[in-house]
Amino acid sequence: MSDLRNRPNILLIMSDEHAPMYSGTYGHPLVQTPNMDQLAEQGFVFTNAYCNSPLCGPSRMSFMTGRYVHQIGTWDNASPLASDQVTWAHRLGAIGYDVVLSGKQHFCGPDQFHGFRQQLARDLHAELWTKDNVPRNAPDWTKGTPIANQPWGGPQQAKSGTTLEIEVDDLVEKNAIAYLREPARKDRPWALNVSFIAPHFPLVVPKRFWDLYPLDRVDLPNIPPDHLENQHLVHQRMRQMFGCIDFPEELVRRARAGYYGLITYLDEKIGRLLQTLRETNQEENTIIIYCSDHGEMNGEHGMWRKSSFYEASVRVPLQISWPGYLSACDTIDQTVSLVDLIATIIDIVDAPSDGLDGDSFLPLMQGDNLQWKDNAFSEYLAHGVARPTAMLRQGGYKLHYSLGDQPQLYDLVQDPNEFSDLGLVESHQGILQDLQRQLLSGWNPWTIEQQVLKSQQDRQLIEYSYRQMAGN
Repeated sequence: MSDLRNRPNILLIMSDEHAPMYSGTYGHPLVQTPNMDQLAEQGFVFTNAYCNSPLCGPSRMSFMTGRYVHQIGTWDNASPLASDQVTWAHRLGAIGYDVVLSGKQHFCGPDQFHGFRQQLARDLHAELWTKDNVPRNAPDWTKGTPIANQPWGGPQQAKSGTTLEIEVDDLVEKNAIAYLREPARKDRPWALNVSFIAPHFPLVVPKRFWDLYPLDRVDLPNIPPDHLENQHLVHQRMRQMFGCIDFPEELVRRARAGYYGLITYLDEKIGRLLQTLRETNQEENTIIIYCSDHGEMNGEHGMWRKSSFYEASVRVPLQISWPGYLSACDTIDQTVSLVDLIATIIDIVDAPSDGLDGDSFLPLMQGDNLQWKDNAFSEYLAHGVARPTAMLRQGGYKLHYSLGDQPQLYDLVQDPNEFSDLGLVESHQGILQDLQRQLLSGWNPWTIEQQVLKSQQDRQLIEYSYRQMAGN
């Protein structure tokens, strides 16, 4: 597709903290997502797509660059992406695309563009980290994983209402639609990244969405007897540090109702974006992508938020539609990750592709699945742990690795909820050792640990210096 006029537009819709199993598209009986369902009917649904780090900042910087977190040093939510790191926005801009952002990408440093020509709205979470351009709130692994002083406040906050986050998402949608309607969109191909905060907490949603989920109908997490007591130590430590107590049933139902309401709120916005494409006659030549930066535990395994390698935290929704080119209504079960998504976009538009860590799955969408690697790698190097952790999904098996701990192994075909850790089962030692060899062949946790500790110490020193100069 060397001719600029023949290159497709790209509408890349990203949410924050949406676990795929909480949508009608992925089979949830209660959560209403008619527009995601419509997108599924006209395109592809990936059932085993993963983020490359289950936390906003690292996941999004990996997504922006198409590279793994340990390659770019964006360890946590307070690690800025260096301005000389090439992003997919740079790559598309270099071949003539108008590349713009509306909403969140969690750029936590002074560079708020990283290849985008313009920010159409606000990146609220970036604003929290970039005040005075001073690095803030770096994790401190030297303190281990201390127990939280109080329970996590998410369930207690869940209710109908509005928040600054809702106001920002409304602005993100409004300005993205205005961009799509501009006559200039006909002049050159465009790539619009519309990125919403929803369904990220606070679990507060306008009343008409809250009312869709009466508390007596909201399902509860599936937690078998004695599961939490026998849970792997890495998860127990994280639960304690994040204040994930045994919340009362009413609070759990309220939290899940708020989460479900935010998902339907998000879905409605997706629908209006799709409708705008149709009304402006741009749908046929636009690749439409919906994904999230990571999931949400939503009370499963006794956990809330993200940061773990359980499916609800690390697996993400991924839907792709290109009505004028790719066949419609297909499900892809092979394992992929967000760095593969970036490689695929680069492949489709024939942009510079050097240095990417992912592989294009365009052949999968064209019906050729014989050569696909069928694996995904993710790493977590932030708060909630005190040493490097990583995940490797290969075929039906998934390895959870935590430096200094016994590795975990799950057979997701037989045990999709990850209740049966096979890490110490004799008959599965060959599989475990093979996956661990694969993981460690390209990822050195001992070296990474030193890099993370040095980064944390440097950022803490910088913040302390600024505080001293400010008299704090």
